[in-house]
Amino acid sequence: MNVMSPVTGVILAGGRATRMGGSDKGLLELNGKPLWRHVAEILTPQVNNIAISANRNLSIYRHSGVPVIEDSLEDYPGPLAGMVAVMQHIESPWFLFCPCDTPFIPADLLARLQYEQRDAPVVWVNDGERDHPTIALVHRQVLPAMEEYLVRGERRVMVFMRSVGGHSVDCSDIKSAFINVNTPECLAKRQVAK
Repeated sequence: MNVMSPVTGVILAGGRATRMGGSDKGLLELNGKPLWRHVAEILTPQVNNIAISANRNLSIYRHSGVPVIEDSLEDYPGPLAGMVAVMQHIESPWFLFCPCDTPFIPADLLARLQYEQRDAPVVWVNDGERDHPTIALVHRQVLPAMEEYLVRGERRVMVFMRSVGGHSVDCSDIKSAFINVNTPECLAKRQVAK
């Protein structure tokens, strides 16, 4: 891969957040800052520009000045719908996707994924125990296949990524960087005591 190719960082904040009681996860605060901002601050130095995939509270996200893209499909059909919508609206060869509930991602996430990419159109993080297919570096060449996959009613992210020749990248040396803050208990546990 040409490391000079521009990369757009995308914060995925468009889900229903059922495990958070339906709250907009990206706007929940961790140590006084919305979760999405934690991710944005780590992604921004690694990429050429950033965007947010969101379906609720759009004015709050837009107030930040970061471009906000809504799903083009109705009914929260999952992360792939957010990925498709962003790729349809932003011209970029590469996209680095990251969920809003992973505030501890590493400062070298892009470099790690690029290093192990080996001509695959999609690579994602594996923390040594599980895959994180929504923490992924994706080339826009997969957009037509992704659109077709969603039109068929399919939603499984990793099944799609494997089908287009993607593979995981071993990040087991920094497993804790990929903790999902996706329940109220987990969020409370991560707060710094004041």
